[in-house]
Amino acid sequence: MSINIDWENLGFSYMKLPYRFIAHYKNGQWEKGELTEDATLHLSESSPALHYGQQAFEGLKAYRTKSGDIQLFRPDQNAERLQKTADRLLMPQVPTDFFIDAVKSVVKANHEYVPPYESGGSLYLRPLLIGVGDIIGVQPAQEYIFTVFAMPVGSYFKGGLTPTKFIVSRDYDRAAPHGTGAAKVGGNYAGSLLPGQNAHHAGYSDVIYLDPATHTKIEEVGSANFFGITKDNEFVTPLSPSILPSITKYSLLYLAEKRLGLKAIEGDVEIDKLDRFAEAGACGTAAVISPIAGIQNADEYHVFYSETEVGPITHKLYDELVGIQKGDVPAPDGWIYPVSL
Repeated sequence: MSINIDWENLGFSYMKLPYRFIAHYKNGQWEKGELTEDATLHLSESSPALHYGQQAFEGLKAYRTKSGDIQLFRPDQNAERLQKTADRLLMPQVPTDFFIDAVKSVVKANHEYVPPYESGGSLYLRPLLIGVGDIIGVQPAQEYIFTVFAMPVGSYFKGGLTPTKFIVSRDYDRAAPHGTGAAKVGGNYAGSLLPGQNAHHAGYSDVIYLDPATHTKIEEVGSANFFGITKDNEFVTPLSPSILPSITKYSLLYLAEKRLGLKAIEGDVEIDKLDRFAEAGACGTAAVISPIAGIQNADEYHVFYSETEVGPITHKLYDELVGIQKGDVPAPDGWIYPVSL
């Protein structure tokens, strides 16, 4: 590769790449869209995305295999989730084929920036859907922009597959009951900045959010989903209408059951019953799997498998998932989308 990048020390930060995709929605339909070198979005100062939060986004990755090929991991699921978010915010859906073609075009145009297989990095893609145009009242936009940009990334949490500690938030909720917690909208993340900052300042990786109605059950871990491995070999993740449906989480539920022989369960994870779990972690596209060393819950600190070592089942799940994403492990049907250069 001719790109001058320190592939071994990639973090999770923005990098301006040569190309991104952009398409406009006008007069009730999507235009064809195109690749552009312009990294600046041009929109009206009265766009609903700016004033009323009518915007949605996604996150997915492209991986380089040992043979040098490039592949996407379940982009159809990202398209489907963006469609559900669009419905919630009265935005036009981005059709699945249109979404996948746009993502592939960005990967192909920036293929030199897909990290080498041996680096452990990936190309992170950020599809963005925003309401634009001259609207000042509280109402849906008449025009929209769909764009996809990309950047090479390493681990989301410092240290990668290393156990870190988290703290329960009782002063702040991630989402409201019957709100937009299950939609991938910017407002959910803006509201998490303050509790996340407080957690970092106190020496924790991020916040454990509880269910907003009763504050008795775990819902999410910062911007990732929670999972726990019980002492009876059950893979458990929280079930709630306020949780973002993580593609990584549902992939792990499948792999835990079909590949590792665990009992896979979506159900209540009560914060006062953490001792049922031998291992725990956070999972998501950016985080992949981040082992949880322990959780600070008020005056109690609960340690899972170890504060320094990754639990054996968590490690097996990580190896299985990343192996599929990087082409080293056979994937379930329909999970991998090759990108032809």
